[in-house]
Amino acid sequence: MDLARLCAALLTAGLIVVPSSAASAASAPEPSSTRDFGNGPERNEVAALAEPPISLLSASATTRWKPSRQGYPRQHRLPLPPVNAEDRSIKLGLIPYHGIAPKLNALQAASKRVSAEVVGHSALGRDLYLATVTAPETAAEAARQDRWRELIEDDPRAAARDKRLAREYKTPVWINGNIHGDEWEGTDGALRVIERLATATDPATAAFLRRTRLYVTVTNNPDGRIAGTRANGAGFDINRDHATSSQPESRAVRDVLLATQPLVMLDEHGYTGTTLIEPATPPHGQNYEYDLYIKHALPNALGMEAAVQRLGHAETRSVDIPFRDYAPGDWDDWPPIFTPMYAMYHGAIGHTVEIPLRVNRGDYTSLPVAELQRRSAINTEVVDATISATLSYADTNRASLLAGQIEQFRRGWAGAPSPVIPDGFVPGFGPEDRYATTFPRAYVVPAGTPAAARLVDLLVDHDVRVKRALRGFTLNGKRYAAGTYLIDMHQPKRGLANVMLEAGRDISDLVPQMYDISGWSHRLLWGAPVDISRFAAPRVASVPVSAATGTGTVTAARGQDLALTLSDGSDVRAVNALLDRNIKLTRTGAATVVVPASARRQAEEVADLYGVRFETARRAPAGAPFTKPALAAAVAADELFVLRDLGFDVQPVSTALLNGGAPLAGVDTLIVSSGLSYTQLNATGKATVDAFLAAGGGVVTRGATGAAFNTAAALLPATAVTGRGDANGVVAVDNPGPVVGAGSLPNSFVYSPLWFTGTGFTVEQRYAATDPLVAGHWQPTSPGVAGPDQAAGQASVVSGTTAAGSRAVLFGTEPLFRAHPKGLYAQFARALFWTSA
Repeated sequence: MDLARLCAALLTAGLIVVPSSAASAASAPEPSSTRDFGNGPERNEVAALAEPPISLLSASATTRWKPSRQGYPRQHRLPLPPVNAEDRSIKLGLIPYHGIAPKLNALQAASKRVSAEVVGHSALGRDLYLATVTAPETAAEAARQDRWRELIEDDPRAAARDKRLAREYKTPVWINGNIHGDEWEGTDGALRVIERLATATDPATAAFLRRTRLYVTVTNNPDGRIAGTRANGAGFDINRDHATSSQPESRAVRDVLLATQPLVMLDEHGYTGTTLIEPATPPHGQNYEYDLYIKHALPNALGMEAAVQRLGHAETRSVDIPFRDYAPGDWDDWPPIFTPMYAMYHGAIGHTVEIPLRVNRGDYTSLPVAELQRRSAINTEVVDATISATLSYADTNRASLLAGQIEQFRRGWAGAPSPVIPDGFVPGFGPEDRYATTFPRAYVVPAGTPAAARLVDLLVDHDVRVKRALRGFTLNGKRYAAGTYLIDMHQPKRGLANVMLEAGRDISDLVPQMYDISGWSHRLLWGAPVDISRFAAPRVASVPVSAATGTGTVTAARGQDLALTLSDGSDVRAVNALLDRNIKLTRTGAATVVVPASARRQAEEVADLYGVRFETARRAPAGAPFTKPALAAAVAADELFVLRDLGFDVQPVSTALLNGGAPLAGVDTLIVSSGLSYTQLNATGKATVDAFLAAGGGVVTRGATGAAFNTAAALLPATAVTGRGDANGVVAVDNPGPVVGAGSLPNSFVYSPLWFTGTGFTVEQRYAATDPLVAGHWQPTSPGVAGPDQAAGQASVVSGTTAAGSRAVLFGTEPLFRAHPKGLYAQFARALFWTSA
């Protein structure tokens, strides 16, 4: 059946609805011509958290979801959350979070086509729901589908030859709704489609569901849905977290993606004035099999565009497809942090869909309720139309989509180079769209450190194949011990492995601007030693890794004092855990903590817990005793999350809180990076800060807000020079300083980079003297001004003592950015311990 005939059949069956829209169109305002890329705060616009989120779940507080091994339906009676009259969805005429479980329970009761289950929990502990819609299957039929899905990934050559698989494999389509909490209608439009499929009685729908499985994560962000915030309950933008997996919501949908292996997926967002449907502009991720993607992404987008336009509203006449309509860099798909871009590495044709009519932020409070509800109704129709059109496209093109996913995994196993895509491969494809990389033959990760274990566990969790060598071996002239981790790049998801482990690329000269971050290398920023083998694979007996081997150890002889070097965030967690147990610790220098021999048992416990290594303390003059620092922090949500994850006790502060009388009594160090301006303090707030500084309180700052605080409070005589606000990426650095510099990585991360000039302070870290930008996008603000050439050799982090005798450290880098650069955490912690002494 061709696309037009299938659309007609689905329309007849009620799978696509074209509403009467004359009245609403007559009264509708003209759609906005202003594009709002992302419609939300980016990293340096995130407000400081005045209070910590409550009931925050740690990574270890949730269990990983795996699908059951039974037929369909797999129905579970979902527990009902408490009714919340303050849910921000209600005002818009949309379903509140507490209404979703009853709705899904009712659909399960009414239809054997619907299965619902809890697949994880939000940062504040709320259930995340997965709804599956398909024709009933026996356990044997479902098991056969599972075997075929595994065959597609594990043996794509065999899958390509399997004629029964080609005939009977059900087309998996995944819809992710409401990942940004104040972009609501993805949930409501998806529920409308689920209900229609569940209750339709026509033969076309029944036949369609015998060929298809529709998976819907109904709301990916219940915390934000209820509160009307873009971020989750921990203050994170989940749609920036997929390469890092710091948040439970991103981990949950990752697990759904791995278990379902969709051929097509949609991530439903809002609001851009006109409907926006990806594919995106260049730069395109250089690790994609982009030919396999764009051959379907563009025609599917065109089908969604037609479906949206058929709705007949004035506000749905215009649809933007960035690949077709935008300039390079306006809406790119370069980083693997977004849900659709991440899904592409798992074989999906991924689309971000931005519905048109704004109902959040200022509009939510300023517009009449009737107008908000009118807009939300149209937005819901747009979601419905894009999902329905995608289901139609996936059903019509299932053979080609399936062949493309099989081919992606075949190329990975074979180590085949990505083909050169010719101009005109699809309408509009040209030289500006051509991005590719050269895959190495293997990566090698020496074992034995918490950073190596952390990186390996992340790779395995993301379905990257990792093996462990059973004996020592030599590769490229270097000897490796037994237990070394091997990432053979002849594997199905080599693109995902490479996008995490390669350095990346300086794309500053290729596009004028970028939508979000441009560099993120796990190899360079996560602290693990990783070697690249360009052409040779290790020849050694090995076994697959399901979890990294534990790294915790105490090597000191009994009766000897123990030493722990603060080189990783795990070391910081261990120190704070010992301080919480009232162990008397001392420091020798900024990077070494000494544990008395009498606390060996406690040291062994935290070594096992955090994977750290305690060695024999060197004979040296007695170190300075220290206690756990009390911190006050005016920081963004991601920084607060990391500080607490490292085990620090943190009191959030801000200009408003200090002006309102919040005290700093008992605080050792004040951290300033967001939400605190010294010049905007009133008499009360200024007196509090001045008294804290006069008493010798330490200060650690980050970014432009921190640099401005340093200048206004006259802390260190350092003048901050600012790079372009959107400049970001991985940089090369030198580390001459005794505090932050001690033992730090040769790479760091910047976003809106700073550097410091002047005298009267210690340079802890400098940008490399030549070519400091390793990967990312950093253009000068004007020719020869504030670019990487001007930053080269300049101080990126400085420390010193103020006139009042307090200690201060100023960061021009981003060591805690979105909980990502985990290898940089220890340098920030050393600054906190040093300034608190």
